[in-house]
Amino acid sequence: MVKPIIQIYPVIPASDEERQRLRPIGRNRQLYHQVLKDWRLLAQAADDLGFWGLSSIEHHFHSEGFEVGPNPGIIDAWLAAHTRRARLGQLGYVMTTQNPLRVAEETAILDHILEGRFFVGFARGYQARWTNIMGQAYNTRATLSTGDEADQLNRRIFEEMVDIVLKAWTQDALDYNGHFFQIPYPYHSGITDYPAYPAALKYGAPGEIGPNNEVRRISVVPAPYQQPHPPVFVSTIGSIDSARWCGRKGFIPTYFLPTDRAVEYGQAYREEAQAAGHNLAFGQNEALVRWLHIGKSREEALRKVQDYDVTLFTMWYRWFFPRMMDTPGDSDVEKVLNSGLVITGTLDEVKRQFVETFERFPAEYLVLIWHFAQEPLHEVLEEMEIFATKILPELP
Repeated sequence: MVKPIIQIYPVIPASDEERQRLRPIGRNRQLYHQVLKDWRLLAQAADDLGFWGLSSIEHHFHSEGFEVGPNPGIIDAWLAAHTRRARLGQLGYVMTTQNPLRVAEETAILDHILEGRFFVGFARGYQARWTNIMGQAYNTRATLSTGDEADQLNRRIFEEMVDIVLKAWTQDALDYNGHFFQIPYPYHSGITDYPAYPAALKYGAPGEIGPNNEVRRISVVPAPYQQPHPPVFVSTIGSIDSARWCGRKGFIPTYFLPTDRAVEYGQAYREEAQAAGHNLAFGQNEALVRWLHIGKSREEALRKVQDYDVTLFTMWYRWFFPRMMDTPGDSDVEKVLNSGLVITGTLDEVKRQFVETFERFPAEYLVLIWHFAQEPLHEVLEEMEIFATKILPELP
């Protein structure tokens, strides 16, 4: 059966007039605090309804009140105390802006807190306003997978940082002489002024201390709860090369794509996975992302798109992903629907769309997004219940 994941997209609720009047609404203490508290109710409902998991996001400096999610690990730790069965993770840590050793430590601790109910997500970073600032130590530049020099640099940084996290998770002692990161630092001489080397030499991991009592390797503690490590998801928006890389690594690509392109990426993923020795069926170990609205009538469902999605799509997503709104349609609602990312309508219409989608691309995971709290809590909870009880059982 499809494993559904709720992606928490933290939006400070407001009309266009309120966003202007209360600017910067992203710093509004009362509104953010209420949204944060309501995440707990969403998580508990998802847990009770049997959703496979919940994920959060990493974005910084969103003064507009869109995607206010600067630290997904903290959210995971908090929601761990309010759930019993659902897995928690993130989509994901933007590794071109992160210290990979801190990510390895944080995620290993979270894996222990959740006793294996944990997954890790990685992303490359596409928003220059914060990616370029937070990643300045590596000279990171945000990318929209254009293939240019900045995109290639972003990919090299990303892959190196993920490689370090994997080694930190799985090796008792590691060294690393990368282009962007060295372990130890400086790599060639090692750390020669560590006074407690006798303790590390006697009790630490073999190889940490070199022949001249210098630090030559480090041991990242703790090791993850799951062996060899938690499941790894990778957000994939505009690059088929990312899908191929995930295939080689055995990671789970997460497609923010219409079905036609997801099929194309999925075929490339499976070919690379099989070449690397991973025997996977088409769609296995892959995730598809969809926004969802269900109404008692089609008119009610379209009203939800207008009220809860149009502002985000037209004032936000379109600037990063022009193809998303460069679609036919006489209204913004039609353009949003024609992006291929939104499934909406009556229960029967939504069920039919999901069945048709999964007949073409039988993804193992389905990531569902509601623009909470732009869409009120009670409506999101109602749609979650309808999906879990009346739609999910119809999917493969």
